[in-house]
Amino acid sequence: MAYLLRIALCLLLAAAAPAAAHAEINAAASDGFLIVHSARIDAAPARIYALLPAIGRWWSSSHTYSGDAANLTLDPEAGGCFCERWKDGSIAHGRVILALRDQLLRIDTALGPLQSKAVTGVLSFQLVPDGKATVLTLAYRANGASASALDKDAPAVDRVLGEQFARFVRLVETGKPDPPAP
Repeated sequence: MAYLLRIALCLLLAAAAPAAAHAEINAAASDGFLIVHSARIDAAPARIYALLPAIGRWWSSSHTYSGDAANLTLDPEAGGCFCERWKDGSIAHGRVILALRDQLLRIDTALGPLQSKAVTGVLSFQLVPDGKATVLTLAYRANGASASALDKDAPAVDRVLGEQFARFVRLVETGKPDPPAP
């Protein structure tokens, strides 16, 4: 009987604990992949959604064309540009195709080197209230011709998006995207 009580207590504690961050490549083939990252954040959807367009604050400068994330902008309305502009150039990383305040932001984007492969990509940030917290899910689906060999790109894209997702979550939770110094 004591054994059953311990199991029940463990199950109750597990159910009450905040969900850990979760990331994975859900599917990968030569013609496409799906990457999903999610985390339960102790913040209201409105606070999280308000920080998404401040992409220059949380995107890593090492994953920009200009070398400076401050050059990134994201206009969170349908048709809005996810752009990067600097003295010697500019790039439209993508266009917002759906903006539902405090719920969902979706961008049509072939990120980074995928752009030269004529790939279609859709990046979504979904926010689902969970008590006083929010479950934030980043999903990125990319599709193209099988000659694109996207299954080979999936791990690198997953690492880059995982880094950006972690930086965003830290920004929401601590006000700073960078991890604390050791």
